Amino acid sequence: MASTAPFAKFEWMIAWRYIRAKRAEGGVSVMTWISLIGVTLAVFALIATLAVRSGFRAEFVDTILGSNAHVAVYKQMPIAGTNQVLRTISDYDALAQNLSQIDGITRAAPIVRGQVMANRTNRNTGIEVYGITLENLKTIPRIADPIEAQGSIDRFDQGIAIGSGVARELGAIVGDRIKVISPNGVRTAMGTSPRTNAYEIIYIFTAGRYDIDRTRVYMPLAEAQTFFNRDGLVDEIEVMVADPDTVDDLLPDVLGAGGQGTLVWTWRDSAGSFLRALSVEDNVMFVILSILVLIASMNIISGLIMLVKNKGRDIGILRTMGLSEGSILRIFFICGAGIGTLGTIVGVILGCLFALYIDQIFSFVNYVAGGGVWDPSIRGIYELPAQLRLQDVLKSVSLSLGLSWIITIFPARRAARMNPVEALRYE
Repeated sequence: MASTAPFAKFEWMIAWRYIRAKRAEGGVSVMTWISLIGVTLAVFALIATLAVRSGFRAEFVDTILGSNAHVAVYKQMPIAGTNQVLRTISDYDALAQNLSQIDGITRAAPIVRGQVMANRTNRNTGIEVYGITLENLKTIPRIADPIEAQGSIDRFDQGIAIGSGVARELGAIVGDRIKVISPNGVRTAMGTSPRTNAYEIIYIFTAGRYDIDRTRVYMPLAEAQTFFNRDGLVDEIEVMVADPDTVDDLLPDVLGAGGQGTLVWTWRDSAGSFLRALSVEDNVMFVILSILVLIASMNIISGLIMLVKNKGRDIGILRTMGLSEGSILRIFFICGAGIGTLGTIVGVILGCLFALYIDQIFSFVNYVAGGGVWDPSIRGIYELPAQLRLQDVLKSVSLSLGLSWIITIFPARRAARMNPVEALRYE
């Protein structure tokens, strides 16, 4: 018989008959379904996990970059004749101007910071106050354009802006007045006495990060300088850059503009350990789920081995009719690879749907579980995010198809090398 072209029409036809054969006909339809479902679930789990992983990382980084300085510039100057150092900045306007002129820096804002207590009626909570001008406050993305907001940021000079978590702890709304209490307040002949001022809440924001919304309070810069005894001084310069990923490249210029005694603290320094831990977890999770895909693909081998055993007589007849070893190999390869390919396609569809409709799915799970499934005080963000990326989908598809196609070759070769005489001897 003349050799036929690879993957001829009759090879596909025979493979299709074997895949859908009933048990009474010697088929292995049960194993086919088990293999198909296994590959589908494995690919679905891989895509869903990669989407959630990417979404969580993106949301975490976005809340950091959208609510905090990309670079915090400090000064630390020794006081002559003492062992003490001065950690405030007096020439902050000039320093902020110099920093703003560096290519890649979009904003440099003088900041006064202090940790104090807030009180309303009989409720108290610890807060972190940021003294800042209205102009600079409007350049903080997660504050000027938050997930949720109450009040008007344009009236910031008339009061203070607080996070939604602070408002919840104090039971306060826009228009209420809260007391801000600092232990390092008024200096008198008898020492330093606590300072207490009352401020109207002008603006309540939800930045999307629990620890920020729970502690952050913004106060006009001039008022903060008075309240924290920083007349003519600030604690740091808050710098925002155009591309946060390249912040390290700007540090030499920042240090040069700051002069002697300048120190910097980048967003990578504050969140670096968490991001590194997240990267390690990502890699480990991908390896574990890859093993899951491999185990699911191994079911294809089991099904094909059973199929080859049940179809021994058919293989012998086909070989005596003139089919080559290559044709037999391709027939059983199509059987295994077809199951793996179909399972991968269905798994990709389910995984993509999960990532796209994760909010609705999670709301349903939360409802069934009676609430409390996601605790933002532990995880830092308010909901489970998912980000569907093409590279993650392609990575999952390549892994699944690669494994299912490669392992299919081994039982297919066994079928191709079967001796037709031995196959038909006891038939």
